[in-house]
Amino acid sequence: MGYTAIHQQWGRLDASLDDLGCGSLWSDVHRVKGVELACPECRGRVFARTSQHNVRHFYHQVRPHDCELAHESAAHHLLKLELAMAARAAGWRAELEVSSQSRDWRADVMVYDARGQPFMALEAQLSPMTADDARMRTIRYKRDGVEVCWVAPEGRPWQRSVPSLLVRSPKQRGEAWRVWHGVARYEWTPRTLKAKANWVHLDCSLNDAVGWILDGHAQPHTGANGNVWWTAPAYLQLAVEHARLEAQAEANERAATAGRRRQQAEERALRAEQRRKALLEQAAAEEEERQAELRRLAGFFQYVGIDAMLWETFTQMVRSASGKAVFYGQQSPAHGNGLMVYARPRWQGGERKLAGVVCPDPEALAGWPADLTILVPDQTWLSRIQTVARVSLKVALLDPVTGRSAFVRVP
Repeated sequence: MGYTAIHQQWGRLDASLDDLGCGSLWSDVHRVKGVELACPECRGRVFARTSQHNVRHFYHQVRPHDCELAHESAAHHLLKLELAMAARAAGWRAELEVSSQSRDWRADVMVYDARGQPFMALEAQLSPMTADDARMRTIRYKRDGVEVCWVAPEGRPWQRSVPSLLVRSPKQRGEAWRVWHGVARYEWTPRTLKAKANWVHLDCSLNDAVGWILDGHAQPHTGANGNVWWTAPAYLQLAVEHARLEAQAEANERAATAGRRRQQAEERALRAEQRRKALLEQAAAEEEERQAELRRLAGFFQYVGIDAMLWETFTQMVRSASGKAVFYGQQSPAHGNGLMVYARPRWQGGERKLAGVVCPDPEALAGWPADLTILVPDQTWLSRIQTVARVSLKVALLDPVTGRSAFVRVP
C-alpha cells in the first residue's frame, strides 16, 4: 500500500493531504465508481481505502511482485506518514513517495524549500541496508542537490556513513514518536581544560528533531567513533573551542622543551619536504600517464565525436555507476570497433574483467553477448543503436554534458 496515486486528469494524489495535493477531496476517489487510479511505481491499478486506524491510503487490487509500494510493511507505511507530518508541522511542504526524473531514487518523504525545489529527503529505513548502499544512495540524492536523513528504529551499520536518526514508536495511542539517538549536544563547562567533555544524545520528539534539521538548527557532524549525528552549530563551536584550548596547552608543553622540539621539527620539515617532492614527482608522473592515455585514445575520441575533457567526466560517471576501478583497453574489431572497458573491485587486486564496450559500430551488434553492457555518451549514439538493434542489448547512457545517467534495455 502507498500514500500516492496517479489520476489521468488530476495528476498526482497524496492521501496524507486534505486536498490530496490537487484540490480534490478524499470523497472524490474513495468508493467512487468509475474513478481509475494508478500506482506511481508500477502503473498498476490501485484503489482508495481507509485502514482500521483511519489512515487513508491506496492499495493494489492484485499485488505485483516487483512493486515496492505494493509490498510495503505497515510499520514502514506509518513511519513515512509520521515523517511527513513532522515536516509539515515545522511549516514545510512535504510530499510522500517522490521519484527523481531519472527514477534512480524515490524518496519516502521529500521536503521542498521556499522556491518549491526539493532539498531534503526523509527516508524511513526499516529493511537491511549496507553502509556502501547508504553512501551510494546518499550520493545519488546529493548529485541532484538533495540532502537526506535516514530514520530507523534501531542501530544499523550504515549509521557510521550517513546522517541518521533512531526513533521509538509510541506505546500508547496519542503519544508522540521519540528520537533516542541521532541528535546530540556537546557537554563541557569551560572552566578548566581537564573538565570532562563528551557528546550526549538527546531524547526528543520526532517533530522537534525534524524541525531542527529542516530549519537549519541542526547539521550533520561525524564523531570521533565515525558515527554521523545531528547537532546545533553552537555545540560544534564549543567542541572546536575545546579542541583549540587543548591544542594551545600542547603548544605550551612543546615550548618548555623548545630545543628538542626544534630539532624534531627540523627533521619533520625535512621529511615533509622530501614527501612533497615525492608527491610532486608522483603527480607529474600521473599527469604524464594521463596525457599519454589521452593521446592513445585520440583516434577513438575522433571516432566517437567526444572532447577529451568530456571523456574524463564520462570516465568518472562509469566509475560511479559501476562502483569499481575502470581501465580502458583497445578498440576491438570483434566488438564493432568499440573501446573495451575492464573493471575490478576498488582497493583490491585481482584480474580485470571485461565490463563493457564504449560506442561499438551499431551495424556489428548482431549476436551481441546478452550480458555485455554498451556504454554511450549521448542520445545520438543511443538512437543509432536503437535503430539497428537486432538482438536484446543493455545500454548505459552516461551523458558527461548534463551529468545524467540512464540504463536502457533495447529490445
